[in-house]
Amino acid sequence: MATSEGRLPEQRALAQRFPAAVAPGLPPTLAAMSKPPSSPQRVPIALDERSYDILIGQNLLSDEASWSGLPASADALIVTNTTVGPLYAAQLSAMLARHHRRVLQVQLPDGEAHKDWVTLNLIFDALLGAGCDRKTVLYALGGGVVGDMAGFAAACYMRGVPFVQVPTTLLAQVDSSVGGKTAINHPLGKNMIGAFYQPARVICDLSLLRTLPARELSAGLAEVIKYGPIADAAFLDWIEAHVDELLAQEGDALAHAVRRSCEIKAWVVGQDERESGLRAILNFGHTFGHAIESGLGYGQWLHGEAVGCGMVLAAALSQRCGLVEDAFVRRLTRLIERAGLPVRAPAMPEARWLELMRVDKKAEAGEIRFVLIDGMGRAVMRGAPDEWVLEVIAAHTARA
Repeated sequence: MATSEGRLPEQRALAQRFPAAVAPGLPPTLAAMSKPPSSPQRVPIALDERSYDILIGQNLLSDEASWSGLPASADALIVTNTTVGPLYAAQLSAMLARHHRRVLQVQLPDGEAHKDWVTLNLIFDALLGAGCDRKTVLYALGGGVVGDMAGFAAACYMRGVPFVQVPTTLLAQVDSSVGGKTAINHPLGKNMIGAFYQPARVICDLSLLRTLPARELSAGLAEVIKYGPIADAAFLDWIEAHVDELLAQEGDALAHAVRRSCEIKAWVVGQDERESGLRAILNFGHTFGHAIESGLGYGQWLHGEAVGCGMVLAAALSQRCGLVEDAFVRRLTRLIERAGLPVRAPAMPEARWLELMRVDKKAEAGEIRFVLIDGMGRAVMRGAPDEWVLEVIAAHTARA
């Protein structure tokens, strides 16, 4: 971490102009939550009456214990997409048939471009068309898009029905399925229409990742990597030492990465369920990343690809603000590149970058706020002068 004495006068002035909302580091005892591999591993999210478990292990889809103790209902609706459904929906349906009298299914079109009102209504059409009541349980079988939309539908249908997350991508297992954020996109901003609505359980079956394309696996690693700089320096060291094993889907390495990521997110969500402060640190790289996704058109870059590049930009802005040394920026950039992710931003007009980031959910009164790194394992949220932001973008934009 750069000390206040080592900062330039303009950087000291910045700290006064844009005071930081500091995210406290994780308690030292959290490391003890990591246990030797067993199946399934259980990570609790403590939210009083909304508490639930994240189950992590191999072949959980076919394990009867995965489905016991969930809300009882006559009907269940599997929400999946046209890619995942043909692979796993029949297996899930067979397991759920032991617990529900009727198991229905709706397959959504695949991809971020379809995370909208039109596709969301397909879920409501299936529920209403089948006469589903308010005890119906939704099962989200898919990646982040499916999970976000199934969760939002569950929050809205008859003012709230239970749902269960069954994430099938690495990104969804370590991030989007955990914590109750549900949403759809709007042409003017990503995830701008949604609700906080917690699932009854998250079932992370690592065996489902075997059919994941390499590009999707890399995208998931972006969300794994982010937990190091914001909360756990030792975890970042571990990722650097094991990134090749993660890319090869080595079982023990993958289980540890998913478990540790979920432990960190569970602790953060338990402190700040509705992102009034601390939870914002989970958006490291997302202000830049969401601008990339919106600016290029949803689906052109995967969410994890945009976040990976966004973390490079956020690290560089942290350095420009005098919070970290350039060595940290180079280190993080190398790791993100090793994970198979882009580290150069796409070319967009300067005004477009700023326009998109000003509608980010962390913005306040039109001021863009970023999650920055203030020393390894410690994140802050603060603003920065537009000229510094644009300077960083220009320095890290891909040349035509």
